[in-house]
Amino acid sequence: MGPRIVNFIEWRAHTITVLRQQIETRPDPVIQAFLTEVMGYPAPPGQLAPATSDGPQRYATPLQVETRLGTVSFLNTTTVFGTPTEVTLSELALEMLFPADPATIAIVKAMVEEGAAQAIKSGLQKAS
Repeated sequence: MGPRIVNFIEWRAHTITVLRQQIETRPDPVIQAFLTEVMGYPAPPGQLAPATSDGPQRYATPLQVETRLGTVSFLNTTTVFGTPTEVTLSELALEMLFPADPATIAIVKAMVEEGAAQAIKSGLQKAS
């Protein structure tokens, strides 16, 4: 998937920031191993690392992915539920992707319709 992410460097920086925050909140060897893996991902040629992952993009990081139907753009946000004193809830996080433009909505809709048509065709073939 990495090569298809148009803004790979920005997305990588966002992922590293989120993982570091999770490790600061609750050290976990699995998350630490994932952070080490992500930090080892090479940057695509010609892309420069962002100076910082702070600022507005920290709260709604764009994700742009090249598909066979065109580039889709999503705004990503992560919401953490609970309070630091409540162990169970402090670990609950919800990461969401929202379409950033009408073109993305159209491409995703076309992909869903295509997938549904293939599922119907597959079901008909199995029934025969």
